[in-house]
Amino acid sequence: MKKINTLSAAFISTYPPRKCGIGTYTNDLIQSLEHLSETGTNRENHFQVIAMNDIPEGYDYPAEVNFVIRDQYKSDYREAAEFLNLSPVDVVSLQHEYGIFGGNDGNHILYLLDKLEKPVVTTLHTVLNEPSESQKETLQEIVTRSNIVIVLAEKAIEILTRVYQISKKNMIMIPHGAPDVPFLDTSYYKDNFQAEDRRVLLTFGLLNPNKGIEYVIDALPRVVKDFPDVLYMVLGTTHPNVKRHYGEKYRISLERRVEELGLQNNVVFHNRFVSLERLIQFLVATDIYITPYLGREQISSGTLAYALACGKAIISTPYWYAEELLKENRGILVPFQNSQELTEKIMELLTNESKCNRMRKDAYQFGRRMIWQEVANRYDTVFEKSVTEYGRRKIIKQKRQETIGQPVLPEIKLKHLQLLTDDTGIIQHAVYRTPSRGDGYSTDDNARALMVTAMHYEMFQEEHVLKLLHTYLAFINHALNPNIQRFHNFMSYSRKWLDEVGSEDSHGRVLWSLGYTIWAAPSDAVLSLANQLFKQSLKSSLHFNSPRAWSYTILGSLYYLTRFGGDTETRSVVVDLGERLLNLYLHNCDGDWLWFENIVTYANARMSQALIAAGEYMNDEKMIKHGLESLDWIIKIQTSPDNKHLSLIGNNGWYRKGGVKPQYDQQPVEILSIMEACAQACQIDNENRWRKELDRAFAWFLGKNDIHEYLYDFRTGGCYDGIQRGGVNMNQGAESTLTWLAALHLMYRMIYKDMIPKQAVKPEKAIQVSLEK
Repeated sequence: MKKINTLSAAFISTYPPRKCGIGTYTNDLIQSLEHLSETGTNRENHFQVIAMNDIPEGYDYPAEVNFVIRDQYKSDYREAAEFLNLSPVDVVSLQHEYGIFGGNDGNHILYLLDKLEKPVVTTLHTVLNEPSESQKETLQEIVTRSNIVIVLAEKAIEILTRVYQISKKNMIMIPHGAPDVPFLDTSYYKDNFQAEDRRVLLTFGLLNPNKGIEYVIDALPRVVKDFPDVLYMVLGTTHPNVKRHYGEKYRISLERRVEELGLQNNVVFHNRFVSLERLIQFLVATDIYITPYLGREQISSGTLAYALACGKAIISTPYWYAEELLKENRGILVPFQNSQELTEKIMELLTNESKCNRMRKDAYQFGRRMIWQEVANRYDTVFEKSVTEYGRRKIIKQKRQETIGQPVLPEIKLKHLQLLTDDTGIIQHAVYRTPSRGDGYSTDDNARALMVTAMHYEMFQEEHVLKLLHTYLAFINHALNPNIQRFHNFMSYSRKWLDEVGSEDSHGRVLWSLGYTIWAAPSDAVLSLANQLFKQSLKSSLHFNSPRAWSYTILGSLYYLTRFGGDTETRSVVVDLGERLLNLYLHNCDGDWLWFENIVTYANARMSQALIAAGEYMNDEKMIKHGLESLDWIIKIQTSPDNKHLSLIGNNGWYRKGGVKPQYDQQPVEILSIMEACAQACQIDNENRWRKELDRAFAWFLGKNDIHEYLYDFRTGGCYDGIQRGGVNMNQGAESTLTWLAALHLMYRMIYKDMIPKQAVKPEKAIQVSLEK
């Protein structure tokens, strides 16, 4: 084939050695494009890969991978865009599948596309006929940001125009690529698999329960009775995501079914990910290829494309791609989940050799247009077109306001959190950076740690954090005294409780943490235990006198209600405590003193936040008004005279009404309460000032404070314990570190516009019930 000058391109995709069909597709495409290019083997510069990582340790990628995106880290997408903007590539090829990108239905990729200043050609590997609103919106926004969209089947164009209201103008159908294999007799490689003189059936690909292989197995007993030489080979490892969550449950169920039916001599599982050369040998040796998939809305299949191009007789269920590829007698379609039909069609092909051979030839001839060289030629033409059009007109991008001009945040590091944690829980204090074992543990800090780890997993899906999460949850479970439905707080290093019952505030913080964990539960097991603890300890809060305990309970209950909105008991607790908080505020506010108590102490803005949140939930404008009013007041009295930074109330005597505000010691816990209260205010009050106040509060950690010193330790990911008269308190204890981590996670949410978790579903009208009713 005559070589031509191809454009340089960067591919955003999964990539080998990660086991993923999209990565295999991209690798094959790049190799084929290289054969067209006079640049030859200059692969590192001419074709680059931006690889998607789904595990913290990443993969041992080849040289063409120039940048790696951790799929749940939004900052990585922004940095990848900047990397591409500075690179010499002419065009960016986005290989899209919802599941390979982070966020809600993979919407994190929009952060990259919003900042990208290169022409984009997007290949859609999945097009759903009945998408959720989020899936529909995500795909529409991706297409809006793309110059040209490639689909793998004509059916996809019909769905995109009908369901997604997308114009056909910039859509192009390019078939799935397949290897260029000569038309060979099926006996050619059978001796490689100990299958000489046997009729071979094959299904290959990453295993998951949607493959429908059990229906082929159930179809075989009648087949084997007439054709005892039949051998059904199932080739492929279990899909990594399925294996991560369910292990080998599906494969084991298939193996057991084979044993139950006595098919051990007729079914073999090849549990491995094979090279292309080996895969071709499997395909050539196959007499009948079967794709018994269960889902109709499958718009592409690399396995089916490969089988067709190799000239196989094919039996398939009628998913969309199969319907399109196998029409005009290029294959046989059978109904979904129908073993009887599979039996009949397998026996028909085994009996009618001439029909089988005719089908093979028709499939092979059609498949010649799908070989990778042809596909690469069409991609190269599309790349040229996209670059020409991009230079001719300015692409109108719907830039997200929050992604413009935002600061680069410090990376979230859990190193110091891990250092403070042992098998019991997180140790309260540290001497400099070293855990202070003599100070033992507190339920308070373990509740905070549970919340931070639940938050981290919900945002980044990093499996290693689950061990920490379970450690903190176990501590809280042990801390509950079920007889009185209250939590202990302080435990010695020797695991002995040092109190009969913990403070009201600590109990409220546990409810706050459990509520969040219920909302963000990474598994049913965590959800079940967190829910059990929450329900056991909720009623106790109604006997509390502490307004902070009320506030934490309200906030935790609202998280809980996002998951179980119909729980009348929890609704009633929100109403009861919200009204108490409002009445307390109205009783104590006086003239210039707009506060809940006659003293300002710690984590003050939690009360403002709870009043705002409860008011929004109850549709109570009075609560919202006084919540915002009190938040404004607590920020103003803690702002420096020059209005440039926060100057917090010190814990040396606190600040009493009519008294003098102490300047030291200032503690990080106050900053987090202000930040989260401002985030709450942002959701109901469009004034930009709340976002500015949130940013100013976060800047306190990074030197915008009374002594102009950093509280965050960039080396460890920890946080110093506060600001003293003589400077920074150099200890990095649990409370300060967890406060910093929670604040940093919140900033990631705010900057990338995830906000804080959605609000609990509001009742149709304000609830006017009590727990007794």
